[in-house]
Amino acid sequence: MGYVTSLFARKMVAAAGDGIDASTLLAVVGIDPDGPWAPKAMIPAAAYYDMLERIARQIDATDLPVRVGATMRLDEYGALGLAFKAATTLGASYARVERYARLWTSVVEYELRPDPRGTIFILHRPGERRLGMRLSNEATLASAISIARQVSPVPVAPLEVLIRHPAPASIKAHEDWFGCPVRFGSDLDAILFSRETLAQPNILGDVGISSFLVSHLDKELSEIADEAPLVTDTKDAIAQALSEGAPKMADIARGLGLSARSFHRRLSEHGMSFQTLTEETRRELAEGLLCDEGHSLAEIAFLTGFAEQSSFTRAFKRWVGMTPASYRKGRGRL
Repeated sequence: MGYVTSLFARKMVAAAGDGIDASTLLAVVGIDPDGPWAPKAMIPAAAYYDMLERIARQIDATDLPVRVGATMRLDEYGALGLAFKAATTLGASYARVERYARLWTSVVEYELRPDPRGTIFILHRPGERRLGMRLSNEATLASAISIARQVSPVPVAPLEVLIRHPAPASIKAHEDWFGCPVRFGSDLDAILFSRETLAQPNILGDVGISSFLVSHLDKELSEIADEAPLVTDTKDAIAQALSEGAPKMADIARGLGLSARSFHRRLSEHGMSFQTLTEETRRELAEGLLCDEGHSLAEIAFLTGFAEQSSFTRAFKRWVGMTPASYRKGRGRL
């Protein structure tokens, strides 16, 4: 099952305006309407498409993807957004998207392909081309132009935009936004840029900062290659909460922008339970802290969410088959 960031769903609902029941739509896809906007919280792509189709039944969604694309801001994309800004040229910025988009979605891949007229930035999204997917593709292409205009010192307008599905009744909003012909019914979902446009230096391009951010993104990418983003984010949230005691599932779900029910279901889809992840996080954190002689056993017990050192000792022995003191000694720390 593919996933997309919950940021996209929140943006779509916000742009749809008063003609929809925003809270209900978000809750249906497992997002807590009153929770924080947590871009790393992922939702199933199929549920996202369902939500877009619900919106389209309630309002005229012809220009909704364009309006959503126009609201996207690089600051909302975390390290990937910063890396896009710091790249030296617009072409280098799009190369970052091509490589690191997996941090935001597991259902879309991007490709930069040479063309006699310049370079084509292609969106690849497999699956049934249902209405929800079509609206999502249009919004993604609109977003790609929005973020380009945020880094370029000159106006950015592609040579043309290609969209595979048939055109809506009016494409005026699309052509006004992109500033070029928009050709529906094409063979690709893509944006064609001139060589000059992609060679344009970015406003905040910086080689040193760019290298640092790329290293960070490489690390993130290697981590999600083995673990689902939701699992990684859950373990991070648990680790941060442990000093206050064993965290509650509802609190962690809320912090990730999900309802408790959706959070439980999503973890189950990955073969995980909240209790299992809590135990894993405690064990991994304890093992790491025991390698640092600067922490006493009592401090480690506290940092891993135990009220008493004796409880921590019993749990650790259950996890690894030896006491914390023996583990530390075996690691050569005492």
